[in-house]
Amino acid sequence: MMATELKETVTYEETLGQLDIRLGRVVGVALEPSAPKPAYRLTVDFGKYGRRVSVGRFTQHTLEELLGQQVVGVLNFEARQVGEVMSEVLILGVQVPGAASGEATFLTPERDAKLGSKVF
Repeated sequence: MMATELKETVTYEETLGQLDIRLGRVVGVALEPSAPKPAYRLTVDFGKYGRRVSVGRFTQHTLEELLGQQVVGVLNFEARQVGEVMSEVLILGVQVPGAASGEATFLTPERDAKLGSKVF
């Protein structure tokens, strides 16, 4: 199978420099029945940046596995309606091998770090 081509080179200022990506901790998690595909509603604490709600397809994890995990989120994307919920932050993840398209596992630091820390 041929790998997908890499995208063109861009500058930090054009891309990552415009995003506010920070570390948070999942403090609440529940199934979100109104989402069009199986998903969880996560409440994530970003320290001094407050708590934000995210709807994501992290359903390969149990509710118990997600609760308390440190996750990485983009705080300055526009909020998005997912089912009946406004998803205020995009939690970053990667595709779970063998799972349905879009089902993900979350990105997390190797060690606990301060909530609200900027990803760089």
